[in-house]
Amino acid sequence: MDIQIKGAREHNLKGVDVTIPKRKITVITGLSGSGKSSLAFDTLYAEGQRRYVESLSSYARQFLGRLDKPDVDSIDGISPAIAIEQRTSSGGPRSTVATRTEIHDHLRLLYARVGKTISPISGEEVRKDRPEDVLEQLELEVDGTRFIITAPIPPKSDRTRKQQLDILQQQGFSRILDSKGEAHLIASVQDEQKDAGSDLPAEPWELVIDRLTVKTGDDDFTSRLLDSVETAFFEGNGGCSVHFTDGRKPWPFSNRFERDGLTFPEPTPELFTFNSPIGACRRCEGFGHVIGIDPARIVPDPRLSIYEDAVACWRGERMSKWKDRLCLAARDHNIPIHKPWRDLTEAQISAVWKGGKGFKGLDAFFRYLEEKSYKIQFRVMLSRYRGRTKCPACAGTRLGEASQNVLIGGKDLTYVLRLPAKDALTFLNDLELTLTEREIAERLIHEVRTRLTYLCDVGLGYLTLDRSSKTLSGGESQRIALSTC
Repeated sequence: MDIQIKGAREHNLKGVDVTIPKRKITVITGLSGSGKSSLAFDTLYAEGQRRYVESLSSYARQFLGRLDKPDVDSIDGISPAIAIEQRTSSGGPRSTVATRTEIHDHLRLLYARVGKTISPISGEEVRKDRPEDVLEQLELEVDGTRFIITAPIPPKSDRTRKQQLDILQQQGFSRILDSKGEAHLIASVQDEQKDAGSDLPAEPWELVIDRLTVKTGDDDFTSRLLDSVETAFFEGNGGCSVHFTDGRKPWPFSNRFERDGLTFPEPTPELFTFNSPIGACRRCEGFGHVIGIDPARIVPDPRLSIYEDAVACWRGERMSKWKDRLCLAARDHNIPIHKPWRDLTEAQISAVWKGGKGFKGLDAFFRYLEEKSYKIQFRVMLSRYRGRTKCPACAGTRLGEASQNVLIGGKDLTYVLRLPAKDALTFLNDLELTLTEREIAERLIHEVRTRLTYLCDVGLGYLTLDRSSKTLSGGESQRIALSTC
């Protein structure tokens, strides 16, 4: 049954009769003041909401606002109604499409739970070593292989080397390894130091925790090894090494979250949000932009070439010498000075900024202005070209460097956030996870996929997830608001 409105007289409506079909999109148009809002909100929505509230219990009604009955003869076939206010809600300077749709919240949980931290140096996964990991590696060795469990002895500012060794000896340890892997009795080392009359050299000593022989499947060996590795981790501040008596390279282990000499923060949800000081870029504090030299002000008309004074700050008799030097050296650096600026490659534009042999670039030019900023004319010139520009530290991603080392499917979170909604949905659908990872991530992926599918269904699949909310149109903002309903 269609919605039948008869005799609507709310505000400036004059006894309007109208039939509105259900399950179809109906648009109410007209001149300003003709009664569009009076019909849609003050009549149709008000009556639908009023009847719905009256159907609830008296206890529930006390928590809900009550709308007055509209001035209308009758409304038939009406259903419970909702009204969405037409306004653009930016949600704050850090708000993006991903944060407003709660996609970012689920993605940061996903990366914190199943993301793998990869060392940028070796490309290998960063993980904490456990005593069981050391056992697992040694059980692959041939029975009878002899080895030594050691822990590093880091120097301490409040103790001399001799004091450190005295304490270790009192704890029951008797041997140390030098930097060459040779074992020494602690007592002998102290005697040598006493004869020399000086403190021990600050070379990297290692404390011998235990000497063992591989016995696969032996309970006593397993128990003793696990205890020794636990002790090594404790005494070595998280570090442990396995030295083989056959001269092989020692195996390093660590129960700290580190790799290749670097310590990484463990993945937590806060690491992947720019609304937290833990995850936000330190340079721009999570805004993605800083106050600096604005490239758009440097080249206001990219249709011009360098020779035609595309670089605004090098115009005029006094500053043209910077352009002249570039023009003379341009051929050596493959910079076409007669080509429109917008047609230059990124490498060529970068060369103009950084400079090279025979000329100084824009970076050097603005450093020169900074040095001369005690003069009013140079301060004025600097202010002319300052503006909000992309943060050079995070490249506008807003997130700190640590989060970019955590990958899922070979991609970090900033990569996913740069994708349009439709491409992000494809990325999630093609994601290959282990059975354990899928069990952990299943609910989170479902929530993200649901929201991305909605964005695509309402025609917003072209929006990138990192798009700032304040740049959205009214229609885009309204459709995004529905995604969390």
